[in-house]
Amino acid sequence: MDNSLLDLLKSVDTPTVCNAIEVAQGKRGFANFTRGTMLCSAPEEGAIVGYACTAKIAAVNPPAEPPEIIRERRMAYYRHMSEGPRPGVAVVEDLDYPDCIGAYWGEINTTVHKGFGLSGALTNGVMRDLGDLPHGFPVVAGSIGPSHGFVHVREIGTSVTVFGMEVQDGNLIHADRHGALVIPADVVPLLGRAIRKLLETEKLILEPARREGFGFASFEEAWAAFEQART
Repeated sequence: MDNSLLDLLKSVDTPTVCNAIEVAQGKRGFANFTRGTMLCSAPEEGAIVGYACTAKIAAVNPPAEPPEIIRERRMAYYRHMSEGPRPGVAVVEDLDYPDCIGAYWGEINTTVHKGFGLSGALTNGVMRDLGDLPHGFPVVAGSIGPSHGFVHVREIGTSVTVFGMEVQDGNLIHADRHGALVIPADVVPLLGRAIRKLLETEKLILEPARREGFGFASFEEAWAAFEQART
């Protein structure tokens, strides 16, 4: 992914990218996106774009393994997050879902991950410390809560599932207040052109609809132009 595509992806929302993937594929039916309503810590900061650094955590029950094993795995987790491809996104599945209680994403952890050079976090779990999270590191999460519970790392770099979306370590992620999606690798070379085509095509409907005097006759004419441009 070159810088021009990265800048373009950061400038558009996730629904636009979802539509553009279908434009690039030439068909409807793209399905690797989140289901349900997620919460974004900083919707005004725009989209999170980057390659997934995956992990799994749990927090409802204390870890059953010895403390030295838990600490070793946590350090291995931070090493994984610090060394992954950039731009990067932490994608962390909370195994307690839908009964998550452990706010893994608070002021300290988000600041550490931002310091590692990651662009944001995506999780089905919990975030907290709203208002104290660092600028430039949005979190898209399943819920908000006050406690970290017994939060501990279970797996690192494995396949994870967040709100029905399966993510492999290294997948390209686009996320914002609408949720998230995985951009198929074979679509990446076509995606910039597809987004630009989509935005230009949408103007054929949006611009007439925003003018005074818009009615059915204007809509019918605009729709015909819209359909022709999509073919």
